[in-house]
Amino acid sequence: MADNDTYVLAVIGLLTLCSLITRAGYFVFGNRIPLTDGVRRALRYAPPAALIAIIVPEILPWAEGARAFVDVRLLAVLVAIAVYARTRSTVSVIVSGMVAFWVLRALL
Repeated sequence: MADNDTYVLAVIGLLTLCSLITRAGYFVFGNRIPLTDGVRRALRYAPPAALIAIIVPEILPWAEGARAFVDVRLLAVLVAIAVYARTRSTVSVIVSGMVAFWVLRALL
């Protein structure tokens, strides 16, 4: 049992070290390793790409035996997109998307 505990602690330690190096590496070595303009332009798309990677699997029914393509979540997202196009307000998007989700879930 002790070997298993040692293994788990070693994995946690190594993953912590890897996470620290990858996240803090730029702050520590940023001035010594300059980024090219192409890399800087590419890094601007990292936050939207991460959000899309989180949101799209939640919206679309990928699971086996999933219901119809148009889902309550997808309809709520469409409402939120329409509100954002109209208001450009992040708070309005969150509130309208959640209210639309709750209303549509209650009705459908």
